[in-house]
Amino acid sequence: MENPMIEPLLTDLAIRGFRSLSAASIELDNPTILVGENGSGKSNLVDVLAFLADAMELPLQAVFDHRGGIGVVRHRSVDEVEPPDIAVRAGFGQIREGVEGGHYAFSVQPMPRHGFRVTREQCLVRSQGGHYWFDRRGNEFASNVNGFSPALEPSALGLPLIGGQTHFAPLLRFLSAIRAHSIEPTRLRGTQDPDAGLRLRRDGSNSASVLREIERRSPADMERICQILGSIVPGASRVAVKDLGSKLALELVQEWGDGQTARFEAAGMSDGTLLAIGLLSAVYQRPAPTILLVEEPEATIHAGAVGAVLDLLRHASRTMQVVVTTHSPELLDGEWIEGRHLRIVTWREGATRVSEVSEATRTALRDRLMGAGELLRANALQGDQDSGEADSSDFFDDLGDAG
Repeated sequence: MENPMIEPLLTDLAIRGFRSLSAASIELDNPTILVGENGSGKSNLVDVLAFLADAMELPLQAVFDHRGGIGVVRHRSVDEVEPPDIAVRAGFGQIREGVEGGHYAFSVQPMPRHGFRVTREQCLVRSQGGHYWFDRRGNEFASNVNGFSPALEPSALGLPLIGGQTHFAPLLRFLSAIRAHSIEPTRLRGTQDPDAGLRLRRDGSNSASVLREIERRSPADMERICQILGSIVPGASRVAVKDLGSKLALELVQEWGDGQTARFEAAGMSDGTLLAIGLLSAVYQRPAPTILLVEEPEATIHAGAVGAVLDLLRHASRTMQVVVTTHSPELLDGEWIEGRHLRIVTWREGATRVSEVSEATRTALRDRLMGAGELLRANALQGDQDSGEADSSDFFDDLGDAG
């Protein structure tokens, strides 16, 4: 019997002023499935977590620039008087042995000429040895950890620097290992430049290097990948990596009849096959993600094989936290999906709303009256209108008595 799904590592998220997310909050489960129509803001919610991961490894200016600048990232309202702050708060649980939970939050104020400054940054780590925190307000920095006083630039977050300190290092490693993927089959179809294979790119374009590294580290994992691929792609027995001198390419082996085989280069594979290979690379990449974010994993996959994709993501949730976006009833047909796994994403009055499912939906799922996929097909997968809002009190705590 497989291990049960792990408890959520990231327990809750509050967002203000980020893209279409004017003021939203969400409690996360494992897996969490974000359901909503195209344009509702599912990708923006995923990008908040990707932003957090990027900000732990890159200068904050580079993180904004990668997304088109702070003017593109910040939420825009037709009746705004001045640009709103971008604020994010992430609550976490037992991210490693000895850590019991805590939160990390920051706010960034847009400035003229596409500039910005960090106006507030706060971190609390509750561990078995005590509670450790820092609280930054503009140029003022306070902490109950003695012995360090970091020199922080106004446009830089502190945790990437402070995270070298023993008490905060587990949180930095946890956030840095969040991985977001929106696999683009066309990026897997051609030849690929080789790399170390230690991190799958967001679009899957280095999947050949990642698969080669998986096979080097764990032949058993590579065998498992081939087995799952066979349940998605009829007759597929193996995916291999071909060395073409300075380039790498994917190759699919299919078997049928009395030992007959055929080999297909990536250029001859369907989008669905390439998407499946990319998803498998995402789940089995090593080092493993702490949180795996996958956008629309059912895209270009035949409806009959979507169940295998769902099983793959459920399997992943036994070793990492999984967040998925979808608008596919087929992906929601899994009998194990409960109301706690679902969040409804809608766009209303110029902003994205994120809500838990309504009590009627939760009851229907609990009593097996209808599955989540059936409810979506019937336009009856409804959200709780009283959940999902965030206000200014959701982001920062008074840490004077925290430790």
